[in-house]
Amino acid sequence: MFRTIVKIEGMMCGMCEKHVNNAVSRAFVTENITSSHKKGETEIISESVPDEALLRDVIEKEDYKVLSVTSEPYEKKKHGLFSKK
Repeated sequence: MFRTIVKIEGMMCGMCEKHVNNAVSRAFVTENITSSHKKGETEIISESVPDEALLRDVIEKEDYKVLSVTSEPYEKKKHGLFSKK
């Protein structure tokens, strides 16, 4: 699993977040996508690192500017009554 953070300029509200999330989910297979217009970023959790050029293209076609893309390995947090601490 990988966590990709995309810094984005131009998101102004919750609808902007949805536009970005929908565009990314149409182009990539993901576990989760979360956008924040306040932070100016989108977090993508996926099995593989998304192709950066395609990711930039998909978001910029929605009229937002991609400032940076960073990816790192990600491990799901285990929740539950019997999970180890």
